[in-house]
Amino acid sequence: MKKFNASTWTWFLIPSIIGVFLFMVPIKYEGDWIVPIAILANWLAGWIVPVIEWIAVAVLSAAALGSVIMLFAPKKAPEERTFWENLFGVSLFWTIVRILGAVFAIMTAFKLGPEAVWSGNTGGLLLDPAEGLVTFLFTIFIFAGLLLPLLMNFGLLEFFGTMMVKVMRPLFKLPGRSSIDALASWVGDGTIGVLLTDKQYQEGHYTKKEATIIATTFSVVSITFSIVIIGTVGMEKYFLPFYGTVVVTGLILALIMPRIYPLSRKKEEYIDGRKFTGEEEKVPPGYNVITHGLENALSTAEKNRHLGRTFKDGMKNVFDMWFGVIPVVMGFGTIALILAEYTSLFQIIGKPFEPYLALLQIPEAAAAAPLMIIGFADMFLPSILADGTITSEVTLFTVAAISVVQLIYMSEVGGLILGSKIPVNFFELFVIFILRTLIALPIISVIAHMLF
Repeated sequence: MKKFNASTWTWFLIPSIIGVFLFMVPIKYEGDWIVPIAILANWLAGWIVPVIEWIAVAVLSAAALGSVIMLFAPKKAPEERTFWENLFGVSLFWTIVRILGAVFAIMTAFKLGPEAVWSGNTGGLLLDPAEGLVTFLFTIFIFAGLLLPLLMNFGLLEFFGTMMVKVMRPLFKLPGRSSIDALASWVGDGTIGVLLTDKQYQEGHYTKKEATIIATTFSVVSITFSIVIIGTVGMEKYFLPFYGTVVVTGLILALIMPRIYPLSRKKEEYIDGRKFTGEEEKVPPGYNVITHGLENALSTAEKNRHLGRTFKDGMKNVFDMWFGVIPVVMGFGTIALILAEYTSLFQIIGKPFEPYLALLQIPEAAAAAPLMIIGFADMFLPSILADGTITSEVTLFTVAAISVVQLIYMSEVGGLILGSKIPVNFFELFVIFILRTLIALPIISVIAHMLF
């Protein structure tokens, strides 16, 4: 193994340890277990509650206006474009999405137009200054954008990537470094996992297939939010078997989903067109996984000693998330919530689940069937709608568990994925959502019947 001086070891260890603590170590705060990065975001959100709604409107409006201007700007080769030109220079479709996001935000902030757009269950749910997802994302993106380099730039991913490849590749068809993304989601938050995956895909560390698998299979909600879900249906005392069910079902789905459509059809090539060969994951002669992982990690740390450049990259991350992701969440999220709240679309689509639930001997199948599909709009909706309308403990437990393991919901993770560079479209996300539901239901129903 190549020799490295103490300074290089310091650059590897200190930022990596801080990054792991901030993103992946839950600590007890005000009665809840929460990762420090979320505590920082909540702290900042508390300070800027009076103005955050207007900051959101301003940024969403700037994203829309900048994209419209770039539609008519002279076209340049990709290598000649500045960061800002790349930020605003999106396709016509995504320009329309950004315009929709800005229009919905303005209508919600000023309560203009139809109440269906700005009510507390649609646009208001996303833009609420105190608890809205869009406003929370502004603060989490500041810290996540600035601090993600602690996980990415100083060797941690290279070290774990080499160590975990023997586990992740055969089981989940993923590189070892994806274990960090998965862990960041499981103990932190699904949004952090998506952001980390997107940045690594853009930097050429993941193939199109790998990035899509990670984003749609491991972007799990936090333990804290899972506690909220099971509490909403009044079953807090069953949290341990509930979360155990989520973990077991999630792992089984992670084994199956990469091997079936649409994930199995994704290309094994990187963002720049390079083909995946597997050579980069082989341990050279004279090394073992630990020594090879350490050498890769320390080599990366040695190349990234410039705090100024790291800060600059972090600020680019922040603007990329603000202008690229939040308009998609506001646009798609509002439309999905309007459809869930004011139309019978999800009830109609959910009707085929009724005989499936009956086959699995889930009580109150007719009432539960729409809840199997409405989670595509927002993960919280199934549990909210089940509370007070469904009495069976088996059904309540099933609804709560399925809403967590479905993963893809447009008011957050789905919108984030669509706003990222990860190569998956709306139709594919919906198919993945349906397949996860169909596969997970028998597993969850068996456990629910054993418990009750």
